[in-house]
Amino acid sequence: MGGLGAIGVPGLIIILVIVLIVFGPKKLPEIGGAVGKTFAEFKKSTKGLMDDDDDPVKKVEKKSDAS
Repeated sequence: MGGLGAIGVPGLIIILVIVLIVFGPKKLPEIGGAVGKTFAEFKKSTKGLMDDDDDPVKKVEKKSDAS
């Protein structure tokens, strides 16, 4: 199985229709905003972790500062 990429456009349309039926049209902007904020925070957190791991000079500086 290909994961999320294997859903395709028809699958996304079906999911959106189900979400619309379950939550109603008035709640969709709220849900979309919450999902967007969650993804933005996740992206920011993972970028911070990747930046910390990529720079060996910062690791050495942190170790010498802690002494």
